[in-house]
Amino acid sequence: MISRSEPSPATGTVRSLVPARLDRLPWSRFHTRIIVALGVAWVLDGLEITIAGAVGAVLQRSDTLHLSSTAVGFSATVYLIGEVAGALFFGRMSDRLGRRRLFIATLALYLVASGLTGLSPVYGVFLLFRFFAGMGIGGEYAAVNSAIDELIPAANRGYADLAVNGTYWLGAIIGALGSYVLLDPSLLPANVGWRIAFLIGPLIGVAIWGLRRNLPESPRWLLTHGRAKEAEEAVARIEREIEASGVRLPPVDPDKTIEVRATGPVPFLRIAQVMFRQYRSRSILGASLMISQSFLYNAIFFTYVLVLTHFYGVSPSAAPKFLLAFAVGNLLGPLTLGRLFDTLGRKRMISGTYIVSGVLLAITGYLFQQHLLNATTQTFLWSVIFFFASSAASSAYLTVSEIFPLELRAQAIAFFFSIAQVFGAMGPLIFGALIGDQQHPDPNRLFLGYSLGAFIMIAGGVVEALIGVNAERTSLEDIAQPLSAVPRPVATSQ
Repeated sequence: MISRSEPSPATGTVRSLVPARLDRLPWSRFHTRIIVALGVAWVLDGLEITIAGAVGAVLQRSDTLHLSSTAVGFSATVYLIGEVAGALFFGRMSDRLGRRRLFIATLALYLVASGLTGLSPVYGVFLLFRFFAGMGIGGEYAAVNSAIDELIPAANRGYADLAVNGTYWLGAIIGALGSYVLLDPSLLPANVGWRIAFLIGPLIGVAIWGLRRNLPESPRWLLTHGRAKEAEEAVARIEREIEASGVRLPPVDPDKTIEVRATGPVPFLRIAQVMFRQYRSRSILGASLMISQSFLYNAIFFTYVLVLTHFYGVSPSAAPKFLLAFAVGNLLGPLTLGRLFDTLGRKRMISGTYIVSGVLLAITGYLFQQHLLNATTQTFLWSVIFFFASSAASSAYLTVSEIFPLELRAQAIAFFFSIAQVFGAMGPLIFGALIGDQQHPDPNRLFLGYSLGAFIMIAGGVVEALIGVNAERTSLEDIAQPLSAVPRPVATSQ
């Protein structure tokens, strides 16, 4: 049995059990550190989006930056553009240079840019730092999702990914509470509170900086990039740490041996061939899941306050209380349902959460049209819908991060994330137009928007049911063979 990577000078390949050794590990404190240190990426994004939305009105005051509504909205667009640019650039770099270098670099970029946002003296400087903060977070999505998938055991990968992605809403809760206090003019001057609000994220990032710096490089990435010895050493350190806690590790199945031949950076033409020819149906699947969840979330979340104020007469100052309830429902969904994605399976749970959330949205839209809801019941039903929709959205990121070869994993995540952002940006525009002005809100028009969102989510669920991948409790190398892997010879009868 192979226990260490064995080079073959004749062929230039390496035979190794590194992936199998990682997948057979029981959950440990090491894996918990991975989740805490890397999962903060989604907390920070939820925090940033919430704070940016909360400070918008404050930034229009004459004693702050004195922005117009259009300028405030454009700053959100600049942040999203930065996310797309960061995902694409750092995704490419993550596949070339490694996960660890990039999840250190992206966190550093975010810390600096977001902290400097709060010091912006004028609108132009504010936009510049919002763009780079967005770049940092976009890069986090690509590098961090790749690292988590490659370090977490196969039996726990689904739940870990869903729980981490769901913590976006923990960030939203922190942002809502923080802005509620810091933007209160009775506690802090207006031109001070919004600046401090942008320091909340960097403070969280600094708190986990040391933890992230001590994480290892992905042994899977090392193995497929000609650094087999380092991959072995990294896995051995993890195993020794787990054994030191009194856990006896199970033996490694020798049939899980993988043979790889290190390759250089994957050219864009090769990436296109893999994604759109070799894995065409998987690309259709990833795009369908990412676009549908992004459209729904952006449509509802960015017009949430408008619905409460225009149709139910909720004051803008009271809206954060309703947002907290909405965020709690979103947070609990992945934490509660996540394990079922590893036990009942990906196709059942992904298609189920998409279809259930779509059906519930259609029902809620009808009740809304019939004037049967108030602000409280509307919020309750939204929370129930997004209890399922949050799991669905998180599973979209899980899907695109595990169904493509390792050498282009981060780039695949970045690609589908960028597509989702572009299509998701249409949601607020469509719903905002359907809501109309505060003097003449029309529930019939908004019902059309809810029906559209429901249809798109249900369609995403149907696509998953038809062409989804049964990736639960399965090694990443069995889901999508690395491009550097040497195909095993087919046995023939004598």
